[in-house]
Amino acid sequence: MIKNVLTLVFLGVVLISCNTAKTQKEDSVSKLEGTWELNYITGPKIAFDGLYPNKKPTINFDLKKNQVSGNSSCNNFNGKLSVAGNKIDFAQPMAMTKMMCDGQGEQVFMGTLQKITSYDVTDNGKTLNFISGDIAMMRFTKK
Repeated sequence: MIKNVLTLVFLGVVLISCNTAKTQKEDSVSKLEGTWELNYITGPKIAFDGLYPNKKPTINFDLKKNQVSGNSSCNNFNGKLSVAGNKIDFAQPMAMTKMMCDGQGEQVFMGTLQKITSYDVTDNGKTLNFISGDIAMMRFTKK
């Protein structure tokens, strides 16, 4: 009898712990939802404000449809998205408008976006970091 009770208690603990881990992963993904504005990008020798003097790039996640959209500081873009845990993959190619853009900001933004492999949401959901390998490549703030 005691063996049966202990077995049931053990199974209950295992089931509860599995459900808790799943909820935390789903919560991490749900933090992506919404619109984010770029405030840092790595790589270019041009200062951030020089790359984006008039308008900062934005990105918007619609996780129900697995879609991403936004503005590269000049052109609008949209495409498919795959998110699993903290891994993220932007399906290529993305659809884009074709306005003529000054400077290198759009090329830097879209080129860096293609290299992103994972993300991290910090500061109580206010900051989004895009990571390539183990290097933080882009940082966004929630709008």
